[in-house]
Amino acid sequence: MNDSLTAGHVAAITDALGIATISFFHPAHNSLPGQLLRQLAATITAVGQADTTKVIILRSEGERTFCAGASFDELIAIEDEAQGQQFFSGFAQVINACRTCPKVIIGRVQGKAIGGGVGVAAATDYCLATAQASVKLSELVVGIGPFVVGPIVERKIGTAAYAQLALDAAEFRSATWAQARGLYADVLETIEALDAAVQAFAAKLAAYNPEALTELKRVIWAGTDDWDALLAERAAISGRLVLSAFTRQAIQQFKAR
Repeated sequence: MNDSLTAGHVAAITDALGIATISFFHPAHNSLPGQLLRQLAATITAVGQADTTKVIILRSEGERTFCAGASFDELIAIEDEAQGQQFFSGFAQVINACRTCPKVIIGRVQGKAIGGGVGVAAATDYCLATAQASVKLSELVVGIGPFVVGPIVERKIGTAAYAQLALDAAEFRSATWAQARGLYADVLETIEALDAAVQAFAAKLAAYNPEALTELKRVIWAGTDDWDALLAERAAISGRLVLSAFTRQAIQQFKAR
């Protein structure tokens, strides 16, 4: 197997206040191959169910890119629709893990979020970012489309803004654009300021009644009980489209840059 498909890691640590930090890393701009997606979803679920956890911070490592989305190496290696659906279901698993987690998840976005990375940011309950955290749904450029992340991005920023991102697939939108549409609760100038704000907000939440937080999260996510099936259907669409000649050629052109 290509080393780039097995590289990277997910880590979790919980402090004395009950603030659990889940971090992920991949050397290719924090892209997410299937193995890493499955590990991330499983970690969110396990940490969320732990009695010692009061609130979760979800972050990536490094400075420049929060998450570059799908792994091109793995996309080009997909051989049939079933394999394609399985890969894109990894993003569905992460979104659904965030959705069903009983603990509030704070997103910490220190850099660009691309494709599935926008979906990961949108799946958090409260997201803070730096001014460098621009966003782009680039899937259409390579012939796929943001189908799996579409429901959560649309739910977070609205249909019109989602359509702008999805259709204008080659262009980044600024962090302030994303904040104005509800993806980010606040935008900080530096990573240091971001980390201070994330920790302060996490400490505030950790001091609240945990039962109240769980009930509030359930209310916030009301109407998404069908997402296990919905996101599986969306993964099947992407799994079919990734096999097209257009997508194969487009991915190879990106990899050659």
